[in-house]
Amino acid sequence: MTTGQQRAWERNWSAMGSEIADLPAGAIDFDRWFGRSAPVVLEIGSGMGEATAALANASPEINHVAVEVYAAGLGQLMLRAENSSLRNLRLLRGDAVELLQRHIGVDSLAEVRIFYPDPWPKKKHHKRRLLQPEFTQLLATRLVPGGIVHLATDWQHYAEQMLEVCTAEPLLRNRFDGWAPRPEERPVTKFEQRAEQDGRVTRDLIFERV
Repeated sequence: MTTGQQRAWERNWSAMGSEIADLPAGAIDFDRWFGRSAPVVLEIGSGMGEATAALANASPEINHVAVEVYAAGLGQLMLRAENSSLRNLRLLRGDAVELLQRHIGVDSLAEVRIFYPDPWPKKKHHKRRLLQPEFTQLLATRLVPGGIVHLATDWQHYAEQMLEVCTAEPLLRNRFDGWAPRPEERPVTKFEQRAEQDGRVTRDLIFERV
């Protein structure tokens, strides 16, 4: 972490964050953690937090939870949260699969966002991609009926895999005929700008829990 990220961590982690490995057994009581009852949006893989902070700032009525493995990214996100005086954001560090299996209740999330997950572009590594049938089924069970999963990637083959896997999950229904129009609320990040400069097109998918 940079010095600024480290200082933001020291100032905010005890109030805003938790290690997934340190969570008590059972589902997280989000109402207690946020001090209010509100719909919960989970972002898996928040990176450096550019989109996360912007979306949380734009929707103060929503409780936003970001899960990320890299401390530097969470430190940067806490810096962004400080600069925007965010009160509706909490952070978790660790494995998202463990989080969903052990600490997220069935029918509890209003939305799950997965923007630009690691594409593992080499064919021999495709099995490491997050969006696989077993994970997608787990994810779907954690959404409330009518809740959505919003995916975005700039790797065409991974986008096609996401579409195939989510379409095959009986608990999910595509809100669109194929790719979703790019939602205006999803900010254009530096990451997406670099992808466009490299000639890669971002594709969005929005599926709804039936």
